[in-house]
Amino acid sequence: MKVLVQSDDFDIAAEINELTQGRTDVGAVVSFTGLVRDFHGDQKINQMTLEHFPGMAEKQLKTICVQAGKRWPLQGGTVIHRYGPLYPGDQIVLVVILSAHREAAFEAAEFIMDWLKTDAPFWKKEQTSTGARWVNAKESDTEKSEKWLK
Repeated sequence: MKVLVQSDDFDIAAEINELTQGRTDVGAVVSFTGLVRDFHGDQKINQMTLEHFPGMAEKQLKTICVQAGKRWPLQGGTVIHRYGPLYPGDQIVLVVILSAHREAAFEAAEFIMDWLKTDAPFWKKEQTSTGARWVNAKESDTEKSEKWLK
């Protein structure tokens, strides 16, 4: 599975085409794209900066993808996570999963996103009209990742 951590934006269609071009064994392509919202709770967000540990973030994303591959029969995939300053509407993360069947593709994509939210070493800092603040991990994200342990 391809894993990239980059500051540059990505092209969803190009990533899917790269994975599926010339293949006839793929029955399902599931993609998820995370975008920067312009709000968090009742606060307007002007900018978000994502920081990471280079090398560690890629390694953890690959570990999550390997775990997904052990749970479902996957035929490929791509995970791209951006870092640096991002603005409302910008793309943050892309998960594309290929499988022969849709159920495996949907579940694997959800698994990867749930674990990415809790185990990937990224830190978010939001810039609001009243100043900057670090975003704490949400308990609901932890609950979503832990459901896969059952």
